[in-house]
Amino acid sequence: MTESTTDRRKRLAELSDDIASADSKNDLIDAIDAALAVSAPVGDPTTLETLDKRYRGQADDATAVSERVDKVARKGLPDVWVGDTGVLASDAIAAASRAAVQMSEAFLGGGNALLRLADALKAAQKADGGGRAKLNEARGMLGGKDGFFDDWWEDDGEEAARNKARGLASTGVQLRHQAAADADDAAREAARELNKWAAEARAGKLDTDELSAVDRLMLADTSNAGGDRELNEILTANDLERSGRAMEKLAPAERARMEKLLADAATPQERAYLMKALAAGYSVDEVETFGGKIHGKDEEWLREHLAPVTTGKDPSVEGQEDQDFDGKLWDQDGETCVPSSTVTARALVDPVYALELTGGPDGTDDDPEHFRERLTDEQMRLHEEGDGSNSGWWWDREPAGMDADGQVEISNKELSPHTGDSYESHDMGGRDDRRDVLPDIERSVAEGKPVPINIERYDENGDWHGHSMMIIGQEGDKLQIYNPWGTTTWVSEEDFVKGDLSAAADDRYSAAHKGNVNRVYIQQD
Repeated sequence: MTESTTDRRKRLAELSDDIASADSKNDLIDAIDAALAVSAPVGDPTTLETLDKRYRGQADDATAVSERVDKVARKGLPDVWVGDTGVLASDAIAAASRAAVQMSEAFLGGGNALLRLADALKAAQKADGGGRAKLNEARGMLGGKDGFFDDWWEDDGEEAARNKARGLASTGVQLRHQAAADADDAAREAARELNKWAAEARAGKLDTDELSAVDRLMLADTSNAGGDRELNEILTANDLERSGRAMEKLAPAERARMEKLLADAATPQERAYLMKALAAGYSVDEVETFGGKIHGKDEEWLREHLAPVTTGKDPSVEGQEDQDFDGKLWDQDGETCVPSSTVTARALVDPVYALELTGGPDGTDDDPEHFRERLTDEQMRLHEEGDGSNSGWWWDREPAGMDADGQVEISNKELSPHTGDSYESHDMGGRDDRRDVLPDIERSVAEGKPVPINIERYDENGDWHGHSMMIIGQEGDKLQIYNPWGTTTWVSEEDFVKGDLSAAADDRYSAAHKGNVNRVYIQQD
């Protein structure tokens, strides 16, 4: 069976050590044979290049569409309404233009990813062939294995021959290992880029005949105020898919009510949040109640009350960014990092829940101190729900963390109903484990599904400390980390693989304190 790119990389690294340390002819032969048995980087660069050309052609077509749409816009449009939900024609044309540009970028970006993979794979296969040739040459120098008694004694000539063969074999296996590492890195980069571009093909994910193409386009295009459009889209790829399925399942009368709610919405943002509530699993009755609380509110009010995270810094900007409601951070109270991360993650995917926290039961209690009290109460509720541990005396108990089982339990109770997936815990023993799970993380957050992670450190006394955070976004080679200290930070995937998330926390979680990512919670379909 063909190994995965990670397995191949890991196995050749182990065999490189085995060859370098082999102190007998037979051990060296075994190690060389094992290195030769590892499969070469698989894949057909020619096929990838053909796909790249096809994608580039489709990108050109999308660019032409964008130019035609812009031409229509320049001619001037009447201020009329189109679609089932009441959309200005000018807004629809602007959204269509952006969608065409995004489509072109997606095709071009996907093609570029495949072309880079083809080039990397071609180079890796060539290097692997060179390494395999050296291993075969070294194997030929050794001949057959020694018998039981022959292996007891090695004269100077035999030792010199073995050392020469070992040196050649070491070069060969190192070439194969580097080729495997290059192919692995290239495959992961391509997977990351293709996941990203697939998730950004947004309008098509709202697959329902119950809304017009214009309505679907506008819903996919709507973003919160206060940041880059693409980094603050209200409906995630997963929201679009779930809301489309929900619309299809509604009875005719319920569907008509939902369409009227959308048509009566005062702004595109209000309309998008109604669909987000439907995607989160709420009934039309519940969406209608929620709609009554947010109806007529301006863009800034909706962002502040319904979006616990606003991304102002793009991935190229270093440093942490505070996330607050009217000056009060979305942060933890005491040792409640696991429930606090989960509360904020649910608020990200469930706008009804977010409003209960920021605006109270009727959505009108804007007092930041009351928000802080409600947030703390929810953190404590989840702490109990996950059977979190406590410290102190029974009359003065304080939260003192939560184990992995509790974290899975509250993730599945609080997040899964609103994303459609369940969570499983994965221990991260080192770089290979983190590298291996990275594509799953990237795919999840590209779809809009938060990924809980745990980090650990050791203090000056050697005592262990843990902390939970949440991966909530991905752009290029950066991951966006929400820390329940009330901040978000862009962290490189390279730092994640190294286990170093000190940029998202502080220096206590750096390599100097043996800080690393030790557990991740991935959603399973």
